[in-house]
Amino acid sequence: MTDERAGGHVGRLLVAALHQAITDEMPTRMDFYEHWLGGDRLRDGGVGVAAMTAVLGFLRSEGEAYHAVMSRAGRFAADWTRDAMPSMRRRWLLAIPRWWRGRAVLRLAAHAIKDCCPSSRAVVRVRHGQARIEIRQSLFCLVRESQRAPQCDFHAAMIAGMVSAFNLSADTKIEGCLAMGSGACVITVDLTGKPATSVASS
Repeated sequence: MTDERAGGHVGRLLVAALHQAITDEMPTRMDFYEHWLGGDRLRDGGVGVAAMTAVLGFLRSEGEAYHAVMSRAGRFAADWTRDAMPSMRRRWLLAIPRWWRGRAVLRLAAHAIKDCCPSSRAVVRVRHGQARIEIRQSLFCLVRESQRAPQCDFHAAMIAGMVSAFNLSADTKIEGCLAMGSGACVITVDLTGKPATSVASS
């Protein structure tokens, strides 16, 4: 698989969420990752795409810890995105009809994905309560070698967290992953059920 990455920097939200997730999940390894994510970099969001790509590569070499860290980081990103919203907007989203709320929250998630990594693009489609989010150029999934498991944990957890934060179902599945040979990363959300917090990969 080709390894083509755009230049520039990743968003502050991603840097902070990943830093906190590594601190929580892998405290004994934080000194190593602090070089890439801590200090001035964390304060000003000055982590370049190349540096973040290196961090993700190191995390993959940690085995299952990668998935735990990325899922936790995604949940942090969802919580912080929600908390940063004006309270009036949060109340409005909770008050509008369910079918409209689902679309609105998923659009917010798509914007958050773009904010985390400007080179990524998320397209949201909803039909009969079933949402499909297609993510192009996911930084997490631009790998040199095909992976055995999806690498989209961050995006899936962030989407699930944002949806459940607004009293909607978060039955979220990773249906396709660029890192496994798919043309794009595809995450689906069932908006028809009761609120839940599960994230699974098919």
